[in-house]
Amino acid sequence: MPDPMRRFIRCGVAIAALLALPFMTAPQAAHAENGLIQYVTDESYDDVIFGLENAILDQGLLIDGTSHVGDMLERTRADVGSDVVLFTRADVYSFCSAKLSRKVMEADPMNIRFCPYDIFVAQMPDDPDHVTIGYRAFPEGPMQEVQALVDTIVRSAISLD
Repeated sequence: MPDPMRRFIRCGVAIAALLALPFMTAPQAAHAENGLIQYVTDESYDDVIFGLENAILDQGLLIDGTSHVGDMLERTRADVGSDVVLFTRADVYSFCSAKLSRKVMEADPMNIRFCPYDIFVAQMPDDPDHVTIGYRAFPEGPMQEVQALVDTIVRSAISLD
């Protein structure tokens, strides 16, 4: 193959790789698989946590609690006879919206079972370059308004909105 043609092909491959780069690093969503909505991002764990905390506060909500699930599982791993490291880091953030919670519980008082709302952030030891953020899917009906809020918060946390 003539030398100019090889340069043209190499240049085309390089341009294609550069054009594909934003799509390879963009967060990806897997919707409602087994009742789970999750996004995977290449942002650092600390950046995702920072984004999540700010996204919750930006909605005028307070974080009720943070469960350090990854730390607890690692701390108790040997005590329960396991040698499996499940997470590099994993936390669950709980929060509630008084206005929205009242609305969905006036529609059905048993919607209390969904409050507070939880968002998890996890990093797996076999994939340290990615962080997963997500939540349990909510049922059809009034709880879809809660799901929209939670999804907005998650997407904002990883700069999708």
